[in-house]
Amino acid sequence: MKKALLILFIFTFCSQVIVAQKETTVLTLKNSNDGPTISKHIYGHFAEHLGKCIYGGFFVGENSSIPNTKGVRNDIITALKELKIPNLRWPGGCFADTYHWKDGIGPKEDRPSIVNRWWGGTTEDNSFGTHDFLNLCEVLGTEPYLASNVGSGTVQELEQWVQYVNHDSGSPMSELRKKNDREKPWGVTFWGVGNEMWGCGGNMTPEYYANLYKQYATFMTDWSNNDKLFRIASGANVADYHWTEVLMRDIPKSLIEGVALHSYSFVKWEKKGSSTKFNEEQYFATMQTALKMEELVTKHSDIMDKYDPENKVALIVDEWGGWYDVEEGTNPGFLYQQNTMRDAMIAGTTLNIFNNHSKRVKMANLAQTVNVLQAVILTENEKMLLTPTYHVMKMYTVHHDAQLLPMTINSPSYSYTHNGETLPALSASASKDKNGLIHISLVNIDSKKDHKIEIDMQELGIKNVTGTILASPKLQDHNTFDNPSKIKPAVFKGFETKKGKLEITIPAFSVVVLETK
Repeated sequence: MKKALLILFIFTFCSQVIVAQKETTVLTLKNSNDGPTISKHIYGHFAEHLGKCIYGGFFVGENSSIPNTKGVRNDIITALKELKIPNLRWPGGCFADTYHWKDGIGPKEDRPSIVNRWWGGTTEDNSFGTHDFLNLCEVLGTEPYLASNVGSGTVQELEQWVQYVNHDSGSPMSELRKKNDREKPWGVTFWGVGNEMWGCGGNMTPEYYANLYKQYATFMTDWSNNDKLFRIASGANVADYHWTEVLMRDIPKSLIEGVALHSYSFVKWEKKGSSTKFNEEQYFATMQTALKMEELVTKHSDIMDKYDPENKVALIVDEWGGWYDVEEGTNPGFLYQQNTMRDAMIAGTTLNIFNNHSKRVKMANLAQTVNVLQAVILTENEKMLLTPTYHVMKMYTVHHDAQLLPMTINSPSYSYTHNGETLPALSASASKDKNGLIHISLVNIDSKKDHKIEIDMQELGIKNVTGTILASPKLQDHNTFDNPSKIKPAVFKGFETKKGKLEITIPAFSVVVLETK
């Protein structure tokens, strides 16, 4: 009897060990020198004339009691400098195709007002214009990305804007710039040729827009683009692969440097739900749309590979992020929403996808920077807070312009028991910076389970490991103006080394970044 019990004990123990071993995910990482560079521009941002992103967000005016530099809040400037934002897209979005840049230059008291028909029907006084934006970019040390008006503008209007901001002297527009107290040009590289031309940009077909794009792109620079402009065509809405096909097929490679893609994360487009009062079913649905980015980037890249095997044209995901119903009591057209750990999951997984596809994805823009959609900053009068998304993007700055390291990971499943659907629980990307430091970013989207990951340290020649984590007790947790530091990064110690293996336990719905050397 004792012998039988002993055998049963041994069998049970061994079975538990096998189960435990199965629950550990092996992440295989190669210390290779062949990977593409993860462009820092993947970590770009977006500031549209929408709600309180510009007016009441970035821009409070020079006479405001809130400390500012030429009308822009100093606390926002400080926060974005710390975030090392590489580029900033402006003035839209849908707003771009109703914006006429000459209305926003010269003495502020002489500028005409504009009704923002897209977002809330508010009247704006154009006190924040080209000079204000480009000077802000200089202060931030970031590249401006100007979205031009194709929908209601003209070729001449865009050509003159290029002259105004880029030509040193000798043209009517450069002389006008000097008259407006700016001697030297700003030298803007990134130009969007229209926005969402399939929708708010004019409800065009891709064939019509491709011809229109060629006309605009031709007159922006000279025969050989000696100005080195980076011209970005208005690209597809989510899975409209025909749109990408037409642009890549019909536009000569000498006229185009980038093709855009827009995709948002949500519960249901028609019924987006609250940004803070959501259940697991809604969280799961949101992550389904977020992780769809992997398929979108892959399939759009495949089309681009067919027409551009030399990889000269970049995929630019210049609008992405979570989209929910606006906060109660706010203007529906202002798209103001809170930012929870769910948004941290969207940010971490999406950035990992972009990193892993950095051969083709060269730029992306989170929508939006301040007070709109998945913002990194929220303001309320003189108060300001940093969101969980801000902290994820700051943790990921280690990947800026670093070399992608190839990896394989067979993720366990995150199951939503209500309907039996599953998603990969774990997401990861890794890079090696110019100093030889290796950084690994890990996300566990599972709402209930911690997961274990094992990495072979000997393959990488790793000796020392440190880590940072963003986590909170509830998915719905968020920072408020009364408690702005409820969620913030902390030192991560959930790992140990055993026999040359790094064993990591990543908590449920958390983001971890490891630094190894």
